[in-house]
Amino acid sequence: MAYEDTINKATEDAASQISRLRDQVETLMRDRVTPAVSDAAGRAQTAMNDAAGVVRDQAQVVSGKVREQPLVAVLIAAGVGFVLGRAMR
Repeated sequence: MAYEDTINKATEDAASQISRLRDQVETLMRDRVTPAVSDAAGRAQTAMNDAAGVVRDQAQVVSGKVREQPLVAVLIAAGVGFVLGRAMR
């Protein structure tokens, strides 16, 4: 009987420790990990929006150059196509 009591006490003690650890992990997740992930996601979203703005601005600049000098744009495109065609052989 004493042996069973010792096993039951050890089992209850282990369950209590697991419960405390679970509470600590949940607190850590709520207080530290979740805000850090949210902050990183916000910064990534901002960087993506900034990059999209830069790409959009550069596309407008290139589009304006093509409108100003269409013949040069066609010649450049043909040259790039030729070089890529040769490189793909």
